[in-house]
Amino acid sequence: MEEIAAKGITDEKVLKAIDKIPRHFFMDDIFVKFAYADQAFPIGAGQTISQPYTVAFQTQQLQIQKGDKVLEIGTGSGYQTAVLLECGARVYTIERQKLLYDKVKTMLGQLGYQPNLFYGDGYKGLPAFAPFDKILVTCGAPFIPELLVDQLKPGGRMMIPVGAGEVQEMTLIIKEIDGSISKTQLGQFKFVPMLGEKEWKQGY
Repeated sequence: MEEIAAKGITDEKVLKAIDKIPRHFFMDDIFVKFAYADQAFPIGAGQTISQPYTVAFQTQQLQIQKGDKVLEIGTGSGYQTAVLLECGARVYTIERQKLLYDKVKTMLGQLGYQPNLFYGDGYKGLPAFAPFDKILVTCGAPFIPELLVDQLKPGGRMMIPVGAGEVQEMTLIIKEIDGSISKTQLGQFKFVPMLGEKEWKQGY
């Protein structure tokens, strides 16, 4: 917590969440002794658990308020999901890797977390449950999918790493009250790619 605070994380809800959540619980035994290093690690199925700073940075930019309805694309290890829940969000999260979905469903329950967890293709979002106050994408996307922007409430915020290569540009999307979209680039980060992007029809 002190390390990520020194790197610029100031949101008290986010810092308290990072401090409270047992990150080692979300990692394979071989990496447990490194669980509180500010690094990313493999979690299986070609996916990773993001470094705590990245999780905190994305969460802080979303400006989570208690009761916010948040869509998370890419449940992964479930660590980011837990952070959102600790910040007071109502989380709808999608994971397309069955191995991770099954593992996380059990793990989060054991820790007392109860997100709305779905198995499926995250690039489609969850239109049946839209609109969302906030949307968080935890995998690299070649562009910003219109399907997700459409599911964002006016006044809502979305964080998404954008780029087709190994490194993406973290992008903050704000949907204004009138429905117009603004985009702000917030630096380079490295994420595993979002699957299913070839099926997207339109994007920004």
